[in-house]
Amino acid sequence: MLHAEAVDVRIDGRVLVRGLDLLVASGERWGVLGRNGAGKSTLLHVLAGLRSADGGRVLINGEPVAAMPRRQVARHIGVLLQEETRDYWGSAHDYATLGRYPHQRGLFGPAQRDREIVEGALVAMDLDALANRAYRSLSGGERQRARLAALFAQQPACYLCDEPLQQLDLPHQVAFLEWISSETRHRGRACVMVLHDLVLAHRYCDRLLLLFGDGSYSEGSRDDMMTEENLRRLYGFPVQVRMIGEDSVFLPVRPGGEAKL
Repeated sequence: MLHAEAVDVRIDGRVLVRGLDLLVASGERWGVLGRNGAGKSTLLHVLAGLRSADGGRVLINGEPVAAMPRRQVARHIGVLLQEETRDYWGSAHDYATLGRYPHQRGLFGPAQRDREIVEGALVAMDLDALANRAYRSLSGGERQRARLAALFAQQPACYLCDEPLQQLDLPHQVAFLEWISSETRHRGRACVMVLHDLVLAHRYCDRLLLLFGDGSYSEGSRDDMMTEENLRRLYGFPVQVRMIGEDSVFLPVRPGGEAKL
């Protein structure tokens, strides 16, 4: 589906990612982990075709993203960026409807099927009761849910999400992650998410990409990647892995001591 071939990413002469070979297949949920400034957001921009790679190329179903019209790319890839549009003039419903633009074929606005998809996306993000509220009047968390609703309405084959959990409370974090899990498991879509919560990354991601910020990276299965050794190297800070029932938890070690539950 989405393939990065020998991709290099640089900023101001600094190499953040060197020679990345990454294949994101249908049904997979990828988490991207790393410290601030390690290149996570920039890499997502490259994968989405919003920024040119400094080496290598990105393919969608074997076709270079750089050679595809943006509207065609948007039918395959949906992107949630960290930046937020605060001055959008319309309602939450209008904002979510923007997600259907890549699929619209007529000149007279959304078709009935488009409207049904938007309604479903608003319900999924618990925004149906606020659908007619002005977007600019929503709280930060409500705006983030409107942005996610627009992404859901887009229905791309692959979702690229840069910190999708920011400003969401716990119930809506879980609602988003459960929705993404359903999309990948039952609809054959794929997702690549930049995350900071290690517990949620372990619970909801099948595979992980670790960016170390010096050009090097590791990628593989969730359990192979989320070891104490890998996490210490990734964050420059000791982390202990503990089990609670069938779940793994990741605890930062206190200075001068061990992590305690």
